[in-house]
Amino acid sequence: MAEEVILTPEGLKKLENELEELKRRRLVVAARLHDARELGDLSENGEYQAAREEQGQLERRIAAIEATLQRARVVDHRDADPGAVAVGSWVEVEVDDPEDPDREVLMIVGPSEADPASGRISYQSPVGSALMGRKAGETVEVKLPGGALVRYKVLDVRLDEPQAG
Repeated sequence: MAEEVILTPEGLKKLENELEELKRRRLVVAARLHDARELGDLSENGEYQAAREEQGQLERRIAAIEATLQRARVVDHRDADPGAVAVGSWVEVEVDDPEDPDREVLMIVGPSEADPASGRISYQSPVGSALMGRKAGETVEVKLPGGALVRYKVLDVRLDEPQAG
């Protein structure tokens, strides 16, 4: 059996929306293929070849999303201990990195939703797994993939994205 995919409710909605959009695009590409076939010789028909390539990409992405949705388990952080870090929580941390001390706001998500550049980290990542279950005031030490040891102090755990300001 395939491994389950953990998603936040927002991640599920994003995948469902993408799937709907891809299915709409599938109809447009099918029409392009039909029109290109009408032009005759397919071996030298650039429009036909381009549409076939796009169709292949669409079908692969549709299949990948459908497989993900079949294995998805939606985790709502509102079901967890309210003050503890869980999948879907927003966590404000103070990073005690000798090379770059900083404060960060991170969202803990499933692996398929991770985007570290935008602060969305997987619960399976070194930092994400160390933060899971922690509460405001707790500190964890994390050995990063490069070998550096970094300390994270949990300042706040929120159910909703903190507002800038």
